[in-house]
Amino acid sequence: MPSQLALLIAILLEVVATSALKASDGFSNLIPSIVVVVGYGAAFYFLSLALKTIPMGVAYAIWSAVGIVLISLVGWIAFAQKLDLAALAGLGLIIAGVLVLNVFSGTAGH
Repeated sequence: MPSQLALLIAILLEVVATSALKASDGFSNLIPSIVVVVGYGAAFYFLSLALKTIPMGVAYAIWSAVGIVLISLVGWIAFAQKLDLAALAGLGLIIAGVLVLNVFSGTAGH
């Protein structure tokens, strides 16, 4: 499996698990709680596959940035959590930072 695909799967599983964490209501709802545990376990498994060829800092930067943006969208859509202008600006800066890391840095292992 290509490392980029493993990283994408890891990110999506982490977003699902984090969404379920909110829905678990402090681990008082069984099904979302199971999704949390299985989702995070699977996410870290796929992250470990990605780390075979993607540098750790780069993988974690991508994981964090994409995860933050996606979970913010899930919060907005599924849980009616508001994103104000400052939040949107911050998300934009996070995305910009990952782009700089991947486009201009030699550590990205191009």
